[in-house]
Amino acid sequence: MNDHLTRRFDDSSKPRRARKGLYILPSIFTAGNIAAGYYAISQAIQGTASSPWHFDLAAKAIGIAIVIDFFDGGIARLTNTASPFGRELDSLADVIAFGIAPAILAWNWGFRMLPLAGDPDVRARVIQLGAIATFIFLLAGACRLARFNIQTNPQPSNPGRPGRKYFVGLPIPAGAGAVAAVVHLVQGNPLQIWWLSIGWGVFVFAIAFLMVSTWRFFSFKGINFRQPQNFRWLIVIGTVIALIWFSSQYVLFLLALVYILSGVLARLSFVFRRPAVPPPPPQDEVSHA
Repeated sequence: MNDHLTRRFDDSSKPRRARKGLYILPSIFTAGNIAAGYYAISQAIQGTASSPWHFDLAAKAIGIAIVIDFFDGGIARLTNTASPFGRELDSLADVIAFGIAPAILAWNWGFRMLPLAGDPDVRARVIQLGAIATFIFLLAGACRLARFNIQTNPQPSNPGRPGRKYFVGLPIPAGAGAVAAVVHLVQGNPLQIWWLSIGWGVFVFAIAFLMVSTWRFFSFKGINFRQPQNFRWLIVIGTVIALIWFSSQYVLFLLALVYILSGVLARLSFVFRRPAVPPPPPQDEVSHA
């Protein structure tokens, strides 16, 4: 009798232990996200004009962090193990991997490696500009995450197709991916001309603006592979992976550029197509007899 009750207790406790184990799985991916961000920071700090591969390794680490972050949220939703702790840990991991890491990479690669030859005042001013632009990038990314955490049903200022999910503002992984894609495009070779650095600063500032904007960007979280009609996405994803495998420099840069331009063009299309509000009709004058 006691053995029978003991077996029943052990059998009922196994599902609970397995359930608790599932909650750890998304956190493991989040820890990997933090590790990739830390590695990217360490490589960005070591990069120099004579050893540009450190910059390229930092860009690749940010790309790996983006992939890990995608599976992190997907696994939490698939296993129904989302928790307040997991959401907070994921936000902190995103600040490290997609905020601090790309900001340091953007500054070291785009500004700090300017040659000493030439006007030292111009070089100092450009480096200061870079520090401001990359700090704004980091601040905008943190604000983007904070806004995402507190909003329950965010609506973009230019609504898209009904029933389709959109991000309000450029997601911080996409912003970090744009920075990493540019660095990887040139295999980590840092900028050596001051006016190119100024253009890089404008680009980084534009990414920061898009992150805190209310423009809509397509969300891939709305894809449900359980539906038969969405299995075509598997073909698209497989094709993209194959292209990245053979030519990662150009494909990743093109993907980042297309995704950013999709949000910008959607906003411009909404502005130009939005019907003008007609002026109110004039009130009829009341004649007094």
